[in-house]
Amino acid sequence: MPPRALRILAALALLAALAVAAAASCGSSGCLRADNLPAATADVIWQLRYPRALSAFAVGALLALAGALMQVLLSNPLADPYVLGVSGGAAAGAMGMLLATPVLIAAGFGWRSEWSVHLGALIGALAAIGLLFLLARRTLFGIGQTSLLAPGSGGVRLILTGVMIASGFGAVITLMLSIAPDNTLRGMIFWLMGDLENTQLFLPALIVLAIALLWSMRNAPRLNVLLHGDAGAQLLGIKVLPLRAGALCIASLATASAVAVAGSIGFVGLVVPHALRLLIGNDQRILLPGSALAGGAALALADLLARTVAAPLQLPVGVITALVGVPVLLSLLARGRA
Repeated sequence: MPPRALRILAALALLAALAVAAAASCGSSGCLRADNLPAATADVIWQLRYPRALSAFAVGALLALAGALMQVLLSNPLADPYVLGVSGGAAAGAMGMLLATPVLIAAGFGWRSEWSVHLGALIGALAAIGLLFLLARRTLFGIGQTSLLAPGSGGVRLILTGVMIASGFGAVITLMLSIAPDNTLRGMIFWLMGDLENTQLFLPALIVLAIALLWSMRNAPRLNVLLHGDAGAQLLGIKVLPLRAGALCIASLATASAVAVAGSIGFVGLVVPHALRLLIGNDQRILLPGSALAGGAALALADLLARTVAAPLQLPVGVITALVGVPVLLSLLARGRA
């Protein structure tokens, strides 16, 4: 890897480490030093804040990496991880579990209710992925034969299929919100805007992140060639179809894992890889790991703001990412750089 790439990744890794440390050390009661802390305060940091900071980092990294892969896959710098309906399926699954939680508790499964939302989100996301592959299997096998976003190409049909899947799940979510009892409605809306309360899932999220990063780094040179067109990539001996299918699977898995852990958090997967591309270029060997590091740092800092800006009230982290992401993206568009 070129020295410039190593310097960029080292700087982003340092930024990510500082962001996680700040998110773990600071809260509504201020920033705490790690030395000479009372035992109770140290337990709060190590058992609650650090797992939450690591969860935020893992989710942000997964979303940014998935966004970068989707932007390559769809040849569109403004694509995001949710464009193919995975988030809608996860949200529908989570909402269904939230509605069913009182029934689970009444049936004696109350000890599992903490995990039920995340399990439902994961099941819903996987169902959306399966539905996408089922409905668009001919499209997926047709990708690589024509320009991905050419009129009438398989890429356009793939996007339309994803949009329709997302719309269908959106209707299901609206239906569940309309029939939900008042005592569960606030929790459902809060989850839809991003919720990092459950800190027990940071380890599975980090494992999925490691798998996605390994695949991305291994295939980054091939993805660089793919950016110049399918025909040229095929002439150079690259198997375009398996590469595109692999990118779609990894991006979908990363999105499903992120949404299952923390709900629907917008703009991280769209703004971070796009802004980073404008700053460091479009070399996937740097952009993919860089997006993961920058996305993780961004969400860790956003979660810190969500916990402190209106303390003792805690805001949904998705509100912070939207409030920051919207002006950033509009600024890039206004300057003609996006």
